[in-house]
This record gives sequence, structure tokens and C-alpha cells, in this order.
Amino acid sequence: MAGIFKRLLQPSRVLTLLPTSLYSSSTSSRAWKIGRLNHVAIAVPNLEKATSLYRDILGATVSDATPLPEHGVTTVFVELGNTKLELLHPLGEKSPIQGFLDKKPSGGMHHICIEVDDIKQAIQDLKSNNVRALDPEPKIGAHGKPVVFLHPKDCDGVLVELEET
Repeated sequence: MAGIFKRLLQPSRVLTLLPTSLYSSSTSSRAWKIGRLNHVAIAVPNLEKATSLYRDILGATVSDATPLPEHGVTTVFVELGNTKLELLHPLGEKSPIQGFLDKKPSGGMHHICIEVDDIKQAIQDLKSNNVRALDPEPKIGAHGKPVVFLHPKDCDGVLVELEET
């Protein structure tokens, strides 16, 4: 039995076979920089119930519900210290969140939001790397800053929102 644990505690040889280029970055040639995780967005079927969970049961600070008709959502932000959760609820008949909830009635993670220092430059660079933006130009998001969403098929199945800082 001791032999098994000894082998488990030894560094794996597989790691030494991975090329270091998988982890390298060419950020020095970019005109923009990626920043921190701004928030994780969760589509919720009942905004009042979800807000109560985070505020009343978990003790988090939450914002007021804010309707964003241009995005078809009502949002509530839950402060977590180092990041936020964004609770999303459908607003209007053409809400993309309603389509999400039709597929997942109990709700779930909708997207992640990452900060960038120059959103237009980021869009241009990502386009040249075959990463599609869902809109050709940024829109003003919930924080009053320019945002753009990247196609999930180009981001390993994750809807990624970029927000300019």
C-alpha cells in the first residue's frame, strides 16, 4: 500500500511532456490588456426569490433591480468583495434570457464578464484571431460602460462578455 501512495505523491511525467507554448502569452504585441473577472451572470426564473437568497439568507449586499430594456433584462448585482454575481431576469418578449430559461427553466450560469482596458482594440484583435463578437460594436452595459459579447462557439462553449474599464 505504501508503494501506491509513494507513486501518487511523485510528480507526474505527463506534465513534463506538455509544451510550454500552451501556457505562454504574446501580450507584449497587443494594444489591449485583459483584466479581472468582473462578474458571473446567472439567469433566474424568479428575481425576487434569488435576490432574497443572496441578501436575506446568505447576507450579501445586493443592488436594486435595474431594468435594461436595450438588453432585454432586469439585473441585480450581488457584491462578493473580489467580484460580483449578476442576477438576470427576462424583460420584454424578445429577452435573450427568456430563451435561456425556456431551455433551462430552473436557471443557471449565463455568462462571465471579463474586464479589458480597450474594448475596440480587443474586438479588432479577437476578430483577426477568428473570435466573433455577437455585435459589431460595443453597447453600453449595466455598469454604464461599453460591453460586447463573444460567441460561445469561439470560447469553448462559454458566453463571454468583455467590459471596458
